[in-house]
Amino acid sequence: MAAQSSFDVTTGVDLQEVDNAVNQAQKEIAQRYDFKGTVAEIDFKRADGTIDLTAESEYRMDALFDVLQSKLIKRGVPVKNLDIGDMKPAGGDKVTRTVKLKMSLDGDTAKKVSAAIKDAKLKKVQAAIQGDQVRVTSPSKDELQAAMALLRSQDFGVELKFGNYR
Repeated sequence: MAAQSSFDVTTGVDLQEVDNAVNQAQKEIAQRYDFKGTVAEIDFKRADGTIDLTAESEYRMDALFDVLQSKLIKRGVPVKNLDIGDMKPAGGDKVTRTVKLKMSLDGDTAKKVSAAIKDAKLKKVQAAIQGDQVRVTSPSKDELQAAMALLRSQDFGVELKFGNYR
């Protein structure tokens, strides 16, 4: 019997990079002229995996989010893994928005990844959902490379990471 090769498909963000991006965004907002004397706050809750934004108006909220998003992109955080909530009115003239970080594959995305591999009909390639990851196995490493290329070419709504390649 041939030895099975495999890799895992996961997703996630580096929380330290998110923390650094939030700190850089806070520094920029503190120095920008259009934010002087206004309420503009970014609160990163590491344990919950959320970023709470608070601003005085919808216009300032859009500007605040643009600053945060540009800092996240510069730090290499995949923007696909942000689940951006709606603007909600808060006390007074303030508006808030919650941005959730997608730290793992949810059930629907894992099913889509598994279905994409099965629909491609690659030789002897099997995909199995294991919790918050998908394990792809095959006796042929070339077929596994083809499966990775296939998954990279499709959009699943999150940034896929391939690890544990054996």
